[in-house]
Amino acid sequence: MGRRWRDGRGELVVRGDGEGPSVRVRLEIATSYRARTKGLLGRDSVDGAILLSPANSVHTFRMRIPIDVAYLDRHLRVVAVRTMQPGRLGMPRLRARHVLEAGAGAMSEWGVRNGARVEVVGPV
Repeated sequence: MGRRWRDGRGELVVRGDGEGPSVRVRLEIATSYRARTKGLLGRDSVDGAILLSPANSVHTFRMRIPIDVAYLDRHLRVVAVRTMQPGRLGMPRLRARHVLEAGAGAMSEWGVRNGARVEVVGPV
């Protein structure tokens, strides 16, 4: 199931777990090498989330803020969620094909946790 997005803006949809509605979040999509490399570097805040694709690891060197990182498999199911402080190197996740980044604490508010499934609506 190959995913082909292009750099741009979109929307992240976090499916409710049956108890609540889906959550929709502003999303920046970074698929080119240049956009993935830049990511959140140099930013003081995050408006929504950023999707790095393809990616299976991230680092927070030269970042100014702590971030939440969700590793997604090829079906957009969350395989791990971590909060990373600036200046850290994240371990690669073997099953991960995409990485979501957001401000620290945001992922739990949105319901992004291990096993959750998300949808990306955006430039293709």
